[in-house]
Amino acid sequence: MTKLTFATFAAIGALSLGTVASAQTIMAEKGQEANMVLLPKFLGILVFDQANTGAQEAHAELQNPGELLFIGPTPENSVAGQIELMTTAATQGQSAVMLSNNAGDQISPAAMAAQEAGVKVVTWDSPIPSAEGEDLFVAQVDFGSIGVVMADMALNILGGEGEFAVLSATPDAANQNAWIAAMKEALKEDKYANLALVDTVYGDDQSEVSYNRALALVDKYPDLGLIMSPTTVGIQASSKAMQDEGLCDKVKVSGLGLPAEMVSYTLNGCAPEFALWDFVDLGYLTYYTAYLMATGQLEGNVGETFNAGRMGDYTIEKDPNRDAGNRVLMGPFTIYNKDNVEAAAQ
Repeated sequence: MTKLTFATFAAIGALSLGTVASAQTIMAEKGQEANMVLLPKFLGILVFDQANTGAQEAHAELQNPGELLFIGPTPENSVAGQIELMTTAATQGQSAVMLSNNAGDQISPAAMAAQEAGVKVVTWDSPIPSAEGEDLFVAQVDFGSIGVVMADMALNILGGEGEFAVLSATPDAANQNAWIAAMKEALKEDKYANLALVDTVYGDDQSEVSYNRALALVDKYPDLGLIMSPTTVGIQASSKAMQDEGLCDKVKVSGLGLPAEMVSYTLNGCAPEFALWDFVDLGYLTYYTAYLMATGQLEGNVGETFNAGRMGDYTIEKDPNRDAGNRVLMGPFTIYNKDNVEAAAQ
């Protein structure tokens, strides 16, 4: 199983601090009450259910007598629904909202109002682009590195040259927009000179829409060799579309997907390789972070180090991928192929 990490220099720096850093590590005081909301982009997606599993694990471990709600909008009403649920959380006196943002900066007014009402807003998976209304972002991996990995997978699958297109989720998905931008930046390097990114389309993170958009890409671009889909819904739907139409030998699929959903497509060659991180761990780390902030044990300032249970210690840093905002970087992610996907899918 190939592991990719991007915090080596930070880790060396942390080690150089020695016992000074460990002496300043914040250890969670368990049993404090904080009502918290885990708010995904929308309900009905397996990765968000996995994040909830991790959050529930941390909730029990920290012995929080408060309530943990897992609520979200429908896919068709994601933007307006997230804004409404953020507004409701503020009026209901929640201690923290853990938000995977699908509304871009449109959610900032509601998030800022929540902050003014005393709610901690901790984003995960997908931040608020401007960071307005956000106390801290729990990043699954470094967004710039995802762009490089997608470019490298495209290079490998296409054998160094050819046309490919992106099938993303929604135009307002801050995380996927950042990943695509990072990939476009990576593609400027000489080693990718013979790759051509011909289009970016959106499947709204709905299976049927994504399926049809994948087929439309094939119709529009007769020389297309790859669909890169940085969304678990899109990559599965694109793979199924290529399989159903008997196109896997001509058009490959890659991106970000769940091994349990992608194993058959990887073994039959439709999706030779793809990447992802652990969403259970992401939910667990997000809950730990939000609990510490909601109970006043963590401020969210650059340089603060805290312990997140079974996942170890983390230090808050400036988010290098945005003009504003601080982050906690989880990492790493894994590239899956025929050699490791079956074991990961168990």
